[in-house]
Amino acid sequence: DVNGNKMSKRLGNGIDPFLAIEKYGSDPLRWYMITNSQPWDNLKFDVAGIEEVRRKFFGTLYNTYNFFALYANVDGFTFKEEKVADEARPELDRWVLSLLNSLIKDVTEAYETYEPTRAGRAISEFVTENLSNWYVRLSRKRFWGGEYDTDKVSAYQTLYTCLETVAKLAAPIAPFYMDQLYCDLNLVSGNESDTSIHLTSFPKYNEDAINKELEERMDIAQKVSSMILGLRRKEKLKVRQPLAKIIVPVLNANFRKQFEAVESIILTEVNVKEVEYLTDATGVIKKKIKANFKTLGPKYGKLMKAVSVLVNKMSQTEIAAFEQNGSFDAMIEGEPVTLALEDVEIHSEDIPGLQVASEGAITVALDINVTPELRLEGIAREFVNRIQNLRKDSNFEVTDKIILRIVRHPELNEALDKFGDYIGSQTLASRVDLVEELNDTQTGKLVEIEKGIETFIQVEKEIL
Repeated sequence: DVNGNKMSKRLGNGIDPFLAIEKYGSDPLRWYMITNSQPWDNLKFDVAGIEEVRRKFFGTLYNTYNFFALYANVDGFTFKEEKVADEARPELDRWVLSLLNSLIKDVTEAYETYEPTRAGRAISEFVTENLSNWYVRLSRKRFWGGEYDTDKVSAYQTLYTCLETVAKLAAPIAPFYMDQLYCDLNLVSGNESDTSIHLTSFPKYNEDAINKELEERMDIAQKVSSMILGLRRKEKLKVRQPLAKIIVPVLNANFRKQFEAVESIILTEVNVKEVEYLTDATGVIKKKIKANFKTLGPKYGKLMKAVSVLVNKMSQTEIAAFEQNGSFDAMIEGEPVTLALEDVEIHSEDIPGLQVASEGAITVALDINVTPELRLEGIAREFVNRIQNLRKDSNFEVTDKIILRIVRHPELNEALDKFGDYIGSQTLASRVDLVEELNDTQTGKLVEIEKGIETFIQVEKEIL
């Protein structure tokens, strides 16, 4: 059981499998048991784990399909267009397809070596971390509105391919759910003649589609974005509040090249205006370094204490060189020693007006100063969020145009005057009226924009 005790009638800690299947479904139960531990290992069975699997993996996959189906139905996408060539696809599409082919390769190897646990975990990570939390989130605006052009077709084809392939990869573990997903996709596209996923061929990876350099670049984007969002949470700065810049120490020419290739993605994701690159950060960002005894002990044994003293005495210049080179050479008690980055822990100190974060060799500093201009833009983004919620509460279709009426407020007027067009474009409002008050025939809703600052907003569906 969850406490590590053997299930038995005497202890009364057994689980009725049929009741568990009835409550949670057979596929979530099977997925939980297979991904939680290898089939030949003991399993600390916890029903809360089934619920987590159902929510995190199956729920995320369901929401991703729902997102695709919603906009595909609006645009009439049925995969009848000619397949967009790889070179014509945006980098984000090529990245997720590269990861998808890497996934096919890894999952195939795992199944063939009788390691279903490794296969299931790899599929889960791809769906939750890469497909839903990164690709779909960064591609949302490509599906919303706009022309039905090559870029939008590429987005639809890419997401369809990912969903269909994930269904085939996961079918051995979750046969019922994945068969339903496959049938729902294929019913519209007719891409496959097989009526069930269990009659189709298992996916084969395309080595030419795997681009490790592209995967590394996007990994930098994910790490840096996560670091900056963590700094925002620390400072209680909403992502909707734009910030001026991030400062990034340049490790080497290749790092800068990789970072610049994903710069726009990072800035969009964390809502920051620009990146400032530092070729020499020693006078700007101060770092602390200490030994990592977990790795030093097995490597250097009796020299570990002397190595620790050496690490603690490193100057800012030596720390910077260590990070850039990825290693540090020294002589200790007459013996040559080569330290790797994993042998130390490097932390950055915060600077007034900046928040600093480090992960491995990557360091980033976030300018947390909110200027009056940035605050106004932040207010406009808050309005967009509230209006989108009102659209949803009113059960409007995603394509419905609206007319907006917003009651003026001394704390909000400047932002509304300056960013009224932006608010209208983001909410599909053909007209944004700023009024002193709503008349008797107009029903509005009192909405809080900032703490203690409220105003009335009225959303009306435009009748064409």
